[in-house]
This record gives sequence, structure tokens and C-alpha cells, in this order.
Amino acid sequence: MKNYSRRRFLQTSLAAAAGLSFMPVIKSCRVSPNDVIRLGVIGLGQQAMGLARGFNSIPGVQVVAGADVYGIKRKRFENVLNNYYDESGESVRVQTFENYHEILDLRNIDGVIISTPDHWHALNAIDSCLAGKDVYLEKPLTFTIKEGVEVVKAVRENNRILAVGSQQRSDKNFHHAVAMVRAGAIGKLERIYAYAGDFPATYNLPEETLPGDLNWDLWLGPNPYVHYNARLNPPISLDPPQNETYWAEWRYFKETGGGFITDWGAHNFDIAQWGLDEDNGGPVEIIPPGHEGTEYLTYVYSNGVRVTNQPYDDARTRGIKFWGENGWIEVARGHYDASDDSIFPDEEEMTGHGGLPYESRVPHLEDFIMAMRNRRDPVVPVEVGHRTCTTCILGNISNELGRPVRWDPGRQYFVDDPEAEKFYHREYRSGYSL
Repeated sequence: MKNYSRRRFLQTSLAAAAGLSFMPVIKSCRVSPNDVIRLGVIGLGQQAMGLARGFNSIPGVQVVAGADVYGIKRKRFENVLNNYYDESGESVRVQTFENYHEILDLRNIDGVIISTPDHWHALNAIDSCLAGKDVYLEKPLTFTIKEGVEVVKAVRENNRILAVGSQQRSDKNFHHAVAMVRAGAIGKLERIYAYAGDFPATYNLPEETLPGDLNWDLWLGPNPYVHYNARLNPPISLDPPQNETYWAEWRYFKETGGGFITDWGAHNFDIAQWGLDEDNGGPVEIIPPGHEGTEYLTYVYSNGVRVTNQPYDDARTRGIKFWGENGWIEVARGHYDASDDSIFPDEEEMTGHGGLPYESRVPHLEDFIMAMRNRRDPVVPVEVGHRTCTTCILGNISNELGRPVRWDPGRQYFVDDPEAEKFYHREYRSGYSL
């Protein structure tokens, strides 16, 4: 009990000193807490099904509409959601559409869940804001840096709530680790390992026959043309029921995604910047592997701390390790370790999550609903998601150029680098504009 009390005292004191809280500043406008919040889902793949399940488990929330370019996924969504409402005794019927604009036209929809491929995120989010809908947007926020700037503008100019699906910010392990780091529990921060994984590859999948109920032109949207391969849009079956057996691989190719650098960097570089108190900043220099003596992608911050895309163990766990002058803390999903017992979280803080997959766990989703009701910023507001996404994209740009890149976080632009500026945005296909 003596050790427990000492640990509890240290944790409470340090967290208070760090000034961390899950609750951002409340805005003035308020929605009645008794209103049922009705959500639509844009993009009905593997991630969307888990999110729909998570949101439907929150009292006062109904997922009532979905949109996807793949007909069989629309049918699965209808079947699963309508069966859920039948079993729960709710007189709700789900609508589905091929074009997401039809969801935005529905007057009874309060907010949307966007779980489309990254190249659609910006247009989906901006259109939703213009239609007066609040947004839960999967990470990474956008495909290009300019898109992120425009999404931030759309959210703020239209007084919308936008929450980013960076679930680790709602995980008590990560929150505790950051609180300890920022309170000085391990002394002056010296370096951070934040392992995400590999850079994107060049698209090299063979062309395959397009399913008859998949609108490939609409799937591509603003994205430059690539041919169809099932690895980009995993097949499913309704009879017998068979869901996706792998994650859609568009995320691993530079033509359609950002590789693990954006896919997992949106989680782990995000925690590193949180620990650095750089939520409104970012790196000033980005160094690709093999340059200036670096083995790993390296982000240099204005205080001299370096964040490297480097695993902290031989298992190459995707997690974060904070190194300070007086100790260290490492944290990953389901894992926490530290150099001193006094900076461990208490067992009572380590709660279960009802068996839901990690990215569908309710606390993060519930925060978005509470943000909608109270008109406050969520745990991960749009600016934070944009800054994290920018950091990820900068890593890919430096690797593509094969040299270091300097960045001005204040101006949110490159420093004297016309070659890098070409990657600030990319040309959309004909018929689409930002």
C-alpha cells in the first residue's frame, strides 16, 4: 500500500503538472443531449463495418445510411444493420447509395463516418462540412498537405465538428505515457523511437477482371488512373457470408496511398508529436534513411529532439519509446514499460473494451458523439490530424527526393525547395477539383 500510494501520488502530481486532459475547451452552442444522433457511413469496407458496430453500441446513436461504389458492400451493410435493428426491436431501416452526395442530401443525417481510401478523404470531408454534417474521418487525414490545409478551413469556416480516427489518443496507456513525458518524469527528452514501417512501393499488381457491381471510375475519383486488382478492394461474399480476409492494399502503393509511413505513422508519429508538445507544430527537417549518418527516417524538431522510424525491440513492434536523460517509457497497443515503477499506470486504469477490435473501441467514438452534442472539439481535432498527417507525408517526400527536406511549421511550407514544393499537392483527374 505504501508503494501504491507513492506511485499514485507521483502519477497524479505529474499528470497535473503536464496539464493534459481528454476534454478540450467547450464551445458555446449546444445540442440537446436527448436527441438521437443519426449517422451515415461513406465507404463500406472492413473498417466501416467495425465502426458502425462501435457507434451503434452508444446509446442515442443510430447508423442509418451508407454509401459505397461496390454494390455487394452496400448489400452487406444493409443486411448487417437491418438485422441489428430487427434484433434490438428498433424500427429503423438503412438506406444505401452508390454516390456519397446522396447521404449528404439527407436532412435526417447529423454526421458522417468517412472510411474511404485516402485519396477521397479531402473531398468527402469538405463536401460533408459544406452540407452541414459533422465528420468522423479515418486517418490519415488527407492524401496531400494542401488537401489538409483545405479540410481545416472547411471545418472551421462551416463550424463543424471533425474527429480523426487516431484511437491511440483515447487509450489510457498512451495518455499516461505522454503525461509522464511532458511532466518531466524521465527528465529532459532526448530522442524518440516511433516505428511505423516501410515507405510505399510503386504499384505493380497485375490487372484483373473488374467485378460487375464495382464502379471503378467512381472508386478512382480524383485519383490518377490505375488498373483494377482485387488486392485494392478485397472481395467479399454474402452467401455464404464471407468478409474481407485482408486489408485493402491501396494503402501500400505511392499511386494510391502512403505506405506504412502514413498508415501507421498517423498513429505513432502522432503520439511522438503529442509527447513533444508539437500538436500545433511539426519537424523542421526530415532526413531519409542513409543520409547524414541516419539508418532510419528521421524527423528533427526545433528543440533538437529527433524522432526516428525505428523499432524499440527485435519483434519490430509498432510502438513508441521516449528516451529521457533520467529514464525511458515505451508504449504500444496493449503494452507499457518504463525504467521506473513510479511512472507505471495503475492496474485499475487498464480496462477492457468489450471485445471490440482496437480501432472500433467505444471511448474514442463516444468522444466524437459527445463533441457533437456539446459542440466542442474532440480528442483529436482537425488541426492535430492535419499536423500529424503532414509529418507523415513529409517523410515520404524526403524519401522520394532521396535527400533531406527543410520545413517551416509556422508557414506550413517548404524552406527554399522548389523541387519539394511539387509534392505539396498533386493534379486531380479531369472533372475533379479541390
